[in-house]
Amino acid sequence: MHSRRDAAELPVLVIYNLDSAWDRYEKRNQTVEVRRMQNSLDQLGHPVSLLKITDDKLHETLSEYQPDEWIIMNLCEEIPGQPHSEAEVAAALEQRNMVYTGSSPETICNCENKHYVKQTLVEHGLPTPLWRIYEKPSAANWKKFPAIVKPASEHCSLGVSSESVVLDRTELERQIDFIIRSFDQPAIVEDFIDGREFHVSLLGNDSLLMLPPAEMDYSRCTDIHDRLCTYDAKFKPGSKHYEIIGTQVPARLTAWELGDLERICVECFRVFECRDYARLDIRLRNGVFYVLDINPNPDISSNASMAYAAKHIGMSFGELGSRLIRLAASRHPLLA
Repeated sequence: MHSRRDAAELPVLVIYNLDSAWDRYEKRNQTVEVRRMQNSLDQLGHPVSLLKITDDKLHETLSEYQPDEWIIMNLCEEIPGQPHSEAEVAAALEQRNMVYTGSSPETICNCENKHYVKQTLVEHGLPTPLWRIYEKPSAANWKKFPAIVKPASEHCSLGVSSESVVLDRTELERQIDFIIRSFDQPAIVEDFIDGREFHVSLLGNDSLLMLPPAEMDYSRCTDIHDRLCTYDAKFKPGSKHYEIIGTQVPARLTAWELGDLERICVECFRVFECRDYARLDIRLRNGVFYVLDINPNPDISSNASMAYAAKHIGMSFGELGSRLIRLAASRHPLLA
């Protein structure tokens, strides 16, 4: 019979994906960040091993690890070669009764479906921009401009660029057609909230800690088409958006604004049944915080907004990772 142990004693297995189709920079950046997390956790006393996922044989790879001997830090965003498989990674871990950081496959799947997200926000009275789903490039019923056009089932801002912001129906229908053809899925059109944008990170389960909100600094973006967080802005150093869009932590908000923002974000975390951590993308216009997106397994790289926000309150990169491990550990049979 196993005796109760502390979370720091149980080995941590950090799993991450490395796709052969990535370019050299993407591979190097992923490797550097994972090793940085490993070293940071090591310094805090966590015994850490790394597991690189490079093919679609996830179940076979995981079979070499006994579920009750590990806590899994799940940094695997998809199975290599299988787009939209982030939920399948979590499902594979659950099928092997492994305890892992982050949300369930159901939550991940739901939050990737923007149609579901929008409907759920509306049903719960949570503010979100006016929206509509289009399966064909005909949008005679859309009247509100500027608007933004995005793929209906992507994450990490895939498909979001300067061309996503449209000012009239001609541009709108052209961009809808582009999304449908390029991503083989419907397009979602939203009222473009040309206001302040915040990335809000939450940690916890029974009780939640909202980290200081990070504000996207669009002060250098004189063109409305550039005032959005594109895929390039997140992942392409040297690109226009990566270079001109900054991050302000903490965002300058009044006590009332901060309280209202926290209320909305906490309610979203509960409604979508997030676990351990999440990041919400929010825009403010005329005193209303509009929910754009819910990220149940957000990027926790050292240069991502969650790590910056944690650092502002004195939580190191390793301490952020350790906190997530301890949240997951509360579900482990040897530690619960």
